[in-house]
Amino acid sequence: MKFDAFRERWADPLLTALTILLVIMMFVVAPLQALGIFAFQVSELLLALLLVGGIFVISGSPAAVVAMLVALAMIVTGAILRLRSPSILDLNLFAASWLIVGTTMAWAVARATFAPGRITYHRVIGAVLLYLTVAVIFAALFTLIGSLVPDAFRELSVEDSPALASRVIYFSFVTLTTTGYGDVSPVHPIARSLCNLEAIFGQLYPATLLARLVTLEIAHRGKE
Repeated sequence: MKFDAFRERWADPLLTALTILLVIMMFVVAPLQALGIFAFQVSELLLALLLVGGIFVISGSPAAVVAMLVALAMIVTGAILRLRSPSILDLNLFAASWLIVGTTMAWAVARATFAPGRITYHRVIGAVLLYLTVAVIFAALFTLIGSLVPDAFRELSVEDSPALASRVIYFSFVTLTTTGYGDVSPVHPIARSLCNLEAIFGQLYPATLLARLVTLEIAHRGKE
């Protein structure tokens, strides 16, 4: 009962807190790491620890925590392997771990954001968090595809490099927002298919988001 009360109080504010963490991770830490200023592995591990706690509170699901802990173990293993002897294996471990983190977080955030009830400021931010999380999921998928098929992307070399995270995050958002600068493009059929899926989501999500939030708000006012 105490945990339920704690979860009810802090689940919505945590949506905003996790959004801030993810924004800092992608738009501040990753570029600085690409410039050699930040140790991305350390910040990645700290963020993963915070996400485990945050997702547990938001979802209240032991399964979600197990998934996050598995991802955390993969991140730690990849970091150890990279220190001993950098290889494609530790790169794939990082990518797979963030795929798990992104998928689990997207599930938990979607449940919390679009649940019945009043639409608060934090839930609107949670909808933004879900959008950002989808970009993380596809960035992880692009990394996996690029590591398995070296020529999957034109002008995007997926290799164990400090700048890799910044590059795939950039490409993911360019695709999600359908900006299409043209400097990086998919070549492999699977890479192209993933880009199509991300672009479709990026177009449909804002309209679906607005419709869902308005519906929930109208339903809540009707009950009042």
